[in-house]
Amino acid sequence: MVTLEVTFLAAGVALILSFLVGIARLTRMWPVRVVATIYVEIIRGTSALVQLFYLFFILPLVGITIAPLTTAVFGLGVNFSAYGSEVVRAAILGVDKGQWEAARALDMPRLLALRRIIIPQALAAMLPPFGNLLVELLKSTSLVSLITLTDLTFAGSRLIVAAGKPGIVWALVLGVYFVMAFPLSRAVRQLEGRLTRYRGS
Repeated sequence: MVTLEVTFLAAGVALILSFLVGIARLTRMWPVRVVATIYVEIIRGTSALVQLFYLFFILPLVGITIAPLTTAVFGLGVNFSAYGSEVVRAAILGVDKGQWEAARALDMPRLLALRRIIIPQALAAMLPPFGNLLVELLKSTSLVSLITLTDLTFAGSRLIVAAGKPGIVWALVLGVYFVMAFPLSRAVRQLEGRLTRYRGS
């Protein structure tokens, strides 16, 4: 199903960019930090739908054509990475400063300390908001019907044209979204619980 395909591929893009941008916003190199901040503010300050339209309808005018699926995955991935980067940044800042001091005392390079000490401890704080973003991403895939992809929402609208009964059809669409979103929420909660038990053991 296109909806799930877009959700998981875009989630992968968003996850990678979230860590890259979130860490970039904490770097001591101010040009990198400024660029990352501008990225976040622009992406969060503009509509996801407009961003998709820009990629799909405007870029071809300058000779850059992107396939609908690629547009959906990249567009939604970039959009949600701006929010995910704030999750990463906040979680890293929430780690006790004593952990950084301990790493410095061991003469551990900053990036190594981040990878080996800080991020593993920050993961527990990242999981709940990441889970919420994943569910929101699933629901936002309804936007891709406007760039010619036959997702769940588009299929529902076609069914209404063919068979009528919009109330019943949209109720079914809502039900299917819930059936897809609920297991994702449960999986994130279980992962959070396992991580918490692992850290406590």
